[in-house]
Amino acid sequence: MSRPLYLIDTHVLLWAVSDDSRLSRSQRAILQQGNGLIVSVASIWEIAIKRALGKLVLDGDIVDTVRAHNIPFLAVNELHAARTEQLGDHHRAPFDRMLIAQAQMENLTILTSDKIFSQYDVTVI
Repeated sequence: MSRPLYLIDTHVLLWAVSDDSRLSRSQRAILQQGNGLIVSVASIWEIAIKRALGKLVLDGDIVDTVRAHNIPFLAVNELHAARTEQLGDHHRAPFDRMLIAQAQMENLTILTSDKIFSQYDVTVI
C-alpha cells in the first residue's frame, strides 16, 4: 500500500459513496485511482453523530464501505487534538478543524469542496 497522500473530507466521502455529481473532476479522478487515500476516524464519528440525530440517511455501514475499498483510517491522536488550538479562527466546525490539523501534521492534501479550508495552511483539491 502506498503512503497516504489524500485525506478525504466527510462530505467528499459521502458524495463518493453515492456517486454524487458535486464531486469535482480532479476529486473523482483521485478517488477512482484509489491510491494514497485515507479517511479520518473523525469523519466516521461525524457521520455516526449525524445518523444518530436523524440528519443523515445512509444505506449500509460507512466503516464497511471504506474497508471494502481498502482505504485505511487515520486515528485521532493527542498531537492532532492539540494542533486544533493553533489553527486560525476561520472555521469553528470541530470535525473540519480536526481534519485540517491532521492534514497539516501528516502532510496530507485534503479532498474537499469546502472553500474555507483554503484559508488554512493546508493543500486542498
